[in-house]
This record gives sequence, C-alpha cells and structure tokens, in this order.
Amino acid sequence: MNINLIRKSGKFNFEAENESGFTVELDAKAAIGGQGKGFRPMEMLLVGLGGCSGIDMVNVLTKQKEPLDDIKIAIKATRRDEEMPPIFDVIDIHFDLFGDLSVNKVERALQMTFDKYCSVSNILGRSATINFTYNINKV
Repeated sequence: MNINLIRKSGKFNFEAENESGFTVELDAKAAIGGQGKGFRPMEMLLVGLGGCSGIDMVNVLTKQKEPLDDIKIAIKATRRDEEMPPIFDVIDIHFDLFGDLSVNKVERALQMTFDKYCSVSNILGRSATINFTYNINKV
C-alpha cells in the first residue's frame, strides 16, 4: 500500500493520492493557519473507520443473505484536548440500516465487524473507546 502526498496551496493544504489514482485533499485547522481546503488528518481517521466498518458490515450481512437495501453511518468523536498529542477519547459510530433485516444477524455482523474484521477499529480501539449503535429501518 502506497500513498503519496503533494503540497497544493497554502501552508498546510496537501493532496493525497493512492496507487489507484484516487485523491483526497487535506488541510490543517484554521487556528494554526489552515484554510479549510480539505479534511483534517484526524477526520481522515474517522473516515477510515466509517469506510472499514461499513464495508465489513455490508460484506457480513451479504454473506448472511440479509436484504440490506442501504446503509448510512454517522460518527462523532471527542479528543483528549488536555494531552499532547490530543488523541481520540471516545468514538461513537451509528449505523442506519435499511431493509427487512434480522436483529440477531445485524448484531452478529456488528460483533464480527468490530471484534474480528475492521482493522481501523482495532487500531483506534487501542487508545479510544469505540461505541456502536444501530437502527433498522424496515423498507
């Protein structure tokens, strides 16, 4: 896995590119001179958590032959601002699942996602508390 970053404009605005050519812009917070031209690096960690756990949830529910019509993920996090560096303290991740889904299979998929499959949650969970909730929206 290779990621390359180039400085685009301003003091802290970077563009990251992966091996497939996909790009994302990053910038620092305004308090230190960022200009709001992209995600902040800690936000990218949360994007990674949402993407990783979302992919794993879809994969597990598909293997369970559950009729998942859609999924939406919301993440809120707090940081230990009194420490340096200010790492995540608590991360709350909520899944809105759409379809005629079994509660037991959804809960099993969540356990498998966070206990076994999602590498990002495994890494972040070593320093932060990760709480997950869900809601099933029958279609």
